[in-house]
Amino acid sequence: MSNRKFTAFANTRQAKKMWPAMTTAAARKLRALLEELPALSVAGGDVIHLDGGWYVTHTGLLRLARRNRCVGIQVRPAWNFCDPAASRWTFEAIVYKSQKCKGFVGYGDADPSNVSTLVRGAEMRVAETRAVNRALRKAYGIGICSVEELGSFSSPLAPVEGRKNSRLTAEPGNNNGHHPLRDRLCLLMRQHQLDPPLVKAYAADFCDVPELRQASRGQVATFIKHLAEYAQSDREGLLCQLNSYAAKPVTAAPVATGNDSSQSEQEKARGAA
Repeated sequence: MSNRKFTAFANTRQAKKMWPAMTTAAARKLRALLEELPALSVAGGDVIHLDGGWYVTHTGLLRLARRNRCVGIQVRPAWNFCDPAASRWTFEAIVYKSQKCKGFVGYGDADPSNVSTLVRGAEMRVAETRAVNRALRKAYGIGICSVEELGSFSSPLAPVEGRKNSRLTAEPGNNNGHHPLRDRLCLLMRQHQLDPPLVKAYAADFCDVPELRQASRGQVATFIKHLAEYAQSDREGLLCQLNSYAAKPVTAAPVATGNDSSQSEQEKARGAA
């Protein structure tokens, strides 16, 4: 067995440990990909398995470029397609694999309609990353999509301020903002059109913690599996379950009027008599 095939086999075996539900067909596809691109690593977070498919990550693409001695990446806004007032951005990225390379061009766009609510306000950075990813995939012949290009699934690119220490985002092997658990949860919410705040409240209750950030990685992984199965088998029931976590209006306590007070005093007087 060649070194390339042995590396691909070892990575596939590692992937089976990380995603036990992975099908045989998915394992074969991963092995073929890793035999073609041995620089990618499953344990290093270069590729991830989501919803039955494989996706390369921004971390993996940059690592691949560095290992192949990429000489530079030029990124600039495509102003004709940008609208800063509407938080709509489009970037052009050019990857130069060598000094004589004419460049591989890729475009990436982002606006509030195709990014997660977790990164609202960071559309410019999301668009830039997507452009770089597309250019790198063209330069190195990577046919599978990058996870950051999946619409609202781009949330791991820019962690929300103040949540960098959350256990939900603190995955082992996560580098440069890549968070597999959050990736999977965001994809489920987008795929089944679930309300993120309600899902978060449900997750905290499911994990028996005051806030989701206090849950362990194992608890969050179990919840994600439960949520996926629930949404697949009974989406209407899941929506009812989530709606039960919606904020309920507070009912004001009845205010005693002067007549009520007078009547109460009269009743007490009669009892004393």
